[in-house]
Amino acid sequence: MHMLEVIRQRRSVRSYLKKDIEGEKLKEVLKAAMFSPTARNLRPWEFIVVTDIETKQQLSQATPYASFAKDAPLVLVICYDAAKARRFKEDCSLCAENIYLEATHQGLGTCFIQIAEGTEADKGDPEKFAKKVLGIPEHYRVQCLMPMGYPAQQPLPHNDGEYEERRVHYESF
Repeated sequence: MHMLEVIRQRRSVRSYLKKDIEGEKLKEVLKAAMFSPTARNLRPWEFIVVTDIETKQQLSQATPYASFAKDAPLVLVICYDAAKARRFKEDCSLCAENIYLEATHQGLGTCFIQIAEGTEADKGDPEKFAKKVLGIPEHYRVQCLMPMGYPAQQPLPHNDGEYEERRVHYESF
């Protein structure tokens, strides 16, 4: 599949089949994550693969937007060693996009659930909650949860109608 086709197919998926993800597919997704660019190539991320039913249930309570995480075959958690580097949001977001694209390429679906710097809808601190559930050291940050699995329904791909020439500026705004 060509890269633009993978990008067209990439959608946020919140409903999954009750089917485990093969180890080789997960490894390819994790490779893609670790091939992502980081500031000064410090590679400060860590990943937690959660398949335990009780732990997924707990994580699904981190924020109102995480409720579907409990039903995913696995939840991939992107963490960042803040003692090692400081471009937390940027590095983790680039990493998450690589995860999105390789998961799509592998026939899987995922969704970015923001944990760091929660929203007004959150009751409490989602990052602090996730760190406690997962035993993450204090100097680490948690950017997001990425539930993952085989999509229960195949989402519609992006189309060329979404490309808007009027949003492209050359030389200045």
